[in-house]
Amino acid sequence: MSYWDETREAKLKELWEKGHTASQIAEALGGTTRNAVIGKAHRLKLAGRVQSTKTQKQNKPATSVQSKEERNISRRSRFKSLLLDKNFEPENPKKLEELDDKNCRWPIGHPDEENFYFCGRSPIEGFSYCKLHVLYAFQTRDQKDELIDKEDDIPDFIEKKVKASK
Repeated sequence: MSYWDETREAKLKELWEKGHTASQIAEALGGTTRNAVIGKAHRLKLAGRVQSTKTQKQNKPATSVQSKEERNISRRSRFKSLLLDKNFEPENPKKLEELDDKNCRWPIGHPDEENFYFCGRSPIEGFSYCKLHVLYAFQTRDQKDELIDKEDDIPDFIEKKVKASK
């Protein structure tokens, strides 16, 4: 007698169409495994999976606070706007214990040093860092840090980013 008789196949087809997972079907049939169910469904050429209730819940679009216009602005455009703004608020040095979600978490110095602290400025929404430190943190690959010789000079790597974003 075959392992997959007509009643078991009918039950498999029924549960498959309802969107049950292979594990649930295997448990309902009893005496079979998830992989056996998947293999049999494939051999029976059953239609592509109907989304189960579990996957339907996962695929719901997340409600966002951003407006539709803000979502359409590319990440590159947002980064470009940061480059053009040279006004940064002053540092607000914080120890690790004082940090919260409203502080930039960019470390200043080395953790083993006595005067080690975190930046403490207000972070940009969606990042852990302030405007200035987002510029440092999110550079293109193989980008070398270049020092600013003059206070008003814009570093070459920032100028390259502005040109690349056009």
